[in-house]
Amino acid sequence: MMYKRSIGADASEERLSRLIAERLEPGADRKRIDERIWDLFGEEWAIVFTDLSGFSRNVEAFGIIHFLQTIYESERLLAPVVDGHDGVLLKMEGDSMLIIFRNPAKALLAVAGMQKTCADYNADRAPEERVLLCAGVGYGKVLRIGDADVFGKEVNSASKLGEDTAKAGEVLVTQAVVDAVAGGPFAFEPLADAPSVAGPSYRYRY
Repeated sequence: MMYKRSIGADASEERLSRLIAERLEPGADRKRIDERIWDLFGEEWAIVFTDLSGFSRNVEAFGIIHFLQTIYESERLLAPVVDGHDGVLLKMEGDSMLIIFRNPAKALLAVAGMQKTCADYNADRAPEERVLLCAGVGYGKVLRIGDADVFGKEVNSASKLGEDTAKAGEVLVTQAVVDAVAGGPFAFEPLADAPSVAGPSYRYRY
């Protein structure tokens, strides 16, 4: 029988916790510890946060079963699009998805595909049954902690754009995304009221 050694899914979190605890010690060399953390967990990813417009209002109006139905339908519709563009769905929290892509161009193609999938689905649905997607996209070096989570400036920016700023059908992106795909077949327009936490931001004209 082949010998198998199972490593817990939280091994990365435990390693990070030890380093953070070490960083908190009096007299700790924080610069050296920070370098170790980035060496261990630092990776470049495109980050996508999605949100469903009007979700909270619909839950209030139609109840928790409607909530569960909408979550189920959004995952059923959108997960294949994510997979088809080599994305990794890290987690779902309520009506939000956190997705990462190695390739920022594929991230943009994926969110455009997700919006089209939703538009096709919504065409013959009652207003309360529609999946109205908002999305924010960032790109850059982040701390990826196993398959549990990612942290970094572009993560925060993508979250702010996707969950708090974008309207139904919109895809908002950071300056880093625009720079990363410069020269490609993508069109953007500046966002006049971009949130300060995200810096210069753009509407992706998919």
